[in-house]
Amino acid sequence: MLLSKQTSRRKFLLSSLIALPAMGIAVNGLTAAAAAQMVAPSLDAYTPIFFSPGEWTFILAACDRLIPADGRGPGAIETNVPIFIDQQLAGGLGSEVYLEGPFDVNAPATLGYQLPYTIQEIYRKGIASFELWCQATYGKHFALLDLKQRDDALKKMQGGQADFAAHGETVLKSKLLFSELLHHTQQGWLADPIYGGNKGMKSWIAIGFPGARASYLEWVAQHNVPYPLGPVSLTGERG
Repeated sequence: MLLSKQTSRRKFLLSSLIALPAMGIAVNGLTAAAAAQMVAPSLDAYTPIFFSPGEWTFILAACDRLIPADGRGPGAIETNVPIFIDQQLAGGLGSEVYLEGPFDVNAPATLGYQLPYTIQEIYRKGIASFELWCQATYGKHFALLDLKQRDDALKKMQGGQADFAAHGETVLKSKLLFSELLHHTQQGWLADPIYGGNKGMKSWIAIGFPGARASYLEWVAQHNVPYPLGPVSLTGERG
């Protein structure tokens, strides 16, 4: 499968490069964090596994507005969140879901998932419908809108005001697409870098999260004392 081949190669390179500086072996003066930054894929050079070119353009533009780089922390684009979403959808997250009916699309949320669609299909059908709605509403594709219009369009998607039924999608509602997109964007921003997002552990550094350190119990009882150690990923990468 494309996902396992591409991802496993990146993980191998990441682990190999990081291991040497982490053990105190100098590699042209690189720290483990610097080595990981080099190995992490560049959005400009990345070829999506799941998304089509048009869908990828939408994902880049949407993620940029959901977690913008506004000076308070790294944005979704800086941290490779779109790559995380693409790689997760190409794997089990996108396709493995119980799809035996009956389904009641009007059931309350407390009754759980009620759609005959996989997560992959939610994105495929949802993005296509949303782009048609954007063209009908604003006269342009989402990525071509100005920032204010993008924010307005996303708010309408969140509120269910982007009418997918008018463009042929009578099952999926826009608010569900927004929910999935926001949830996966947040996951990609906060996840361990081994899964494709959180490039350079920038989000962990911004929020002071220690990551996968084996033990930091000695700090638990030290209230109001800044934690002095940077984060560590599952591969041993240090921020």
